[in-house]
Amino acid sequence: MKITVLGSGGWGTALALLLLENGHDVTLWSYQEAESANLREKRENPVLKGVPLPEELKLTADMNCVRGCGALVIATPSFAVRGTAAQVRGLLDPGAVLVSVSKGVEKDTSLTLTDVIAQEVGEAHPVVGLSGPSHAEEVGRGVPTAVVAASKDRAAAELVQDLFMSRRFRVYTTDDVVGVELGAALKNIIALCAGVCDGLGYGDNTKAALMTRGLTEIARLGEAMGGRKETFAGLAGLGDLIVTCTSMHSRNRRCGILIGQGAAPAEAVREIGMVVEGYYAAANAKNLADKLGVEMPIAQAAYQVLYENKDPRAVIAELMTRKKKHESEESWV
Repeated sequence: MKITVLGSGGWGTALALLLLENGHDVTLWSYQEAESANLREKRENPVLKGVPLPEELKLTADMNCVRGCGALVIATPSFAVRGTAAQVRGLLDPGAVLVSVSKGVEKDTSLTLTDVIAQEVGEAHPVVGLSGPSHAEEVGRGVPTAVVAASKDRAAAELVQDLFMSRRFRVYTTDDVVGVELGAALKNIIALCAGVCDGLGYGDNTKAALMTRGLTEIARLGEAMGGRKETFAGLAGLGDLIVTCTSMHSRNRRCGILIGQGAAPAEAVREIGMVVEGYYAAANAKNLADKLGVEMPIAQAAYQVLYENKDPRAVIAELMTRKKKHESEESWV
């Protein structure tokens, strides 16, 4: 199949290479011509060092590359998803499937990214979310990985499964789009918090508590928005949370480490030099939790550190001394 990957960051590049390896006709689109020209010259993405870009992989900054494609993969940062989808709207072939691999919630609308894409391209084009524990650095090197394709359109989800699945990349399917997308977006907040704990010098006990209770909050908000609880125990929930909270590949965790070591949040984001989705997701999570009346103390604490300049140690002390609770809301009901 002819496929274009929109967004030549590490994730877009890794997926373009995977699709090329699977025998597809693949074009990797860059937002800027200078970036595309550099990729054509070097045949390597600087964020995936040591991973060559084969000559068969087409590289361009011309959006007309989407014409004639059976599938488009949108791999831009979350803030650019709507603008990118709007650009392709008049260029799509009938029935072309769009695959969202970006992770986040739109800032102004609190919509999931597949909903954002659907708004822009219309109902004639199925939209599928692809998510799971999948560092670009590892997928680019061929490390065995498993993810999930989510869509209300079963045929579209299974098409994406067929396009991406290989001996090194396993794809499951689900119709719980909300659960998959919220798991993908909100785990970045917890990963940033995990980095803060690392930067403060806290240990494994702290991180285990943070991840476990953080997952409870993610599932709580996800259910309130229509997701299924079991989805958050799967690849797009627990799986993605583990990999993002524990790996130095995670820019969210690395940003948190800098904050824990004393850097101001905005300074830490700048030092990472790439989009830190957890920074923006914290504001979205607070807005959604307030709107829906969902208790999310860890996400609230993250917001206070990132946007209200509260001291991380003081915030953690407040979390540890909150009113006593049962671990499960269903206890002794």
